[in-house]
Amino acid sequence: MTPIDRRTFLAASVASLTSTALGQPDENRFGGLKVGIQSYTFRKFDLENALKRTKELGLTYAEFFRDHIKPTGTAEQHAAAKKLCAEYGVTPLAFGVERFTKNHDANKKLFDFAMRLGMKYLSADPDPDSFDSLDKLVEETKIAIAIHPHGPSGGNRKHRWYSADVIMAAVKDHHPLIGTCLDTGHLIRMGQPPFNSPLDPAEQVRKMGARNFGLHLKDHDNKRRTDVPFGDRTGTLDVPGVLLALKEVKFGGYISIEYEANPDDPSADVKKCVAYLKEAIAKLG
Repeated sequence: MTPIDRRTFLAASVASLTSTALGQPDENRFGGLKVGIQSYTFRKFDLENALKRTKELGLTYAEFFRDHIKPTGTAEQHAAAKKLCAEYGVTPLAFGVERFTKNHDANKKLFDFAMRLGMKYLSADPDPDSFDSLDKLVEETKIAIAIHPHGPSGGNRKHRWYSADVIMAAVKDHHPLIGTCLDTGHLIRMGQPPFNSPLDPAEQVRKMGARNFGLHLKDHDNKRRTDVPFGDRTGTLDVPGVLLALKEVKFGGYISIEYEANPDDPSADVKKCVAYLKEAIAKLG
């Protein structure tokens, strides 16, 4: 889209959000997709305030990170967190990003925690020698491991799982429930020096195919090195292109809208993202 088109589309999208029937399940309002929030977006808020803001956005799913629900908590604490989520109409669908190692017992504790909360996916940064353990755990629990790329990791280093090519090479001979939670913002960040090679999120989705279990959906301005709302004139994310790729691979996982900018008050920008995504889905049909 041209900058003018993007601004016009965004304005219309935000206006349309106010007329949405917020009580509907997300998959009814997002073209069959499960769309929620990555709770890291609300990292400056406690769990209840994060849930309150998620509900205000009209989202009914969440991928939580450990500052909101601690996997090391007691069964009682986890039950209380699950009850609080239910009170706000938010389903805890995924959790992460968590590191996994060859320590099977430690890995199992994270899976047990996810089962306790009713989660279906664990977004992950696994050590290469963890896969034998993970093969067993995903088979036992049917909880998917979704490997998450973090793009540039400081200096001249790439994150070890920075692309679909690297991830697929590692998982192709492992359990089919081990795949990806791609992050469109981090894929775009590969365009920053010294790499200068942004990865096309839609093409990355196609490369992972049926092993796409999650998606952190965000746009990023590489010049200012900050996240921006979908449709912002300084962003580069082709939201319709990503949606088309998801449709082509018959994506059945979850989309977590994540926004790392403006952590003290991100809701207004995330509202723009929700509206833009809804409009893009509607136009795609």
